[in-house]
Amino acid sequence: MQLRSGVPPPASHVRTITSQSAFERGQITVRDPKWKHDRATMLPRAVEAELREQVLQARRVHQEDLASGWGQVWLPDALARKFPSAPADPRWQWVFPARSRWRDGEGKEGRHHLHETVVQRAVTRAAKEAGVDKRVTCHTFRHSFATHLLERGQDIRTVQELLGHRDVATTMIYTHVLRNGARGVRSPLDP
Repeated sequence: MQLRSGVPPPASHVRTITSQSAFERGQITVRDPKWKHDRATMLPRAVEAELREQVLQARRVHQEDLASGWGQVWLPDALARKFPSAPADPRWQWVFPARSRWRDGEGKEGRHHLHETVVQRAVTRAAKEAGVDKRVTCHTFRHSFATHLLERGQDIRTVQELLGHRDVATTMIYTHVLRNGARGVRSPLDP
């Protein structure tokens, strides 16, 4: 599975290209993200079944769009010129498509991704329903991900790579919440 962002849509959004090998490898490749530094991260086995179902649902939406004469996505850079059939190819469609379609100045219609505010509102609502009284955002999951990896003993360089940080100092921010003694080191006498 590869994630790709571009303009438009805004660089903070990502395009998802699904493949069977992504599920087999348990890996998501993020291409051209916020800092333009490609990275690979894990695809948790715990969400595999739900993600496969979401991919099927997105393909059904795409088939309905194609049957209506639309079913295209905007492609980054010159890919649409280089691969003219790619905008309608299922592999380039959003895994989390928006409910409505867009129309450009030439009359072409397609579908963007689910907008980030829809996801953010769902996260905020879920946190409230779960009784979490702290502010929770989508970015909170990124912080939790890094913190839990470090708590499990994952080395800081691996976490840096998974998060796509250029400088390990950025990743070091997450070590302040660890409860492993001085400087984040656990005593060899402790189990």
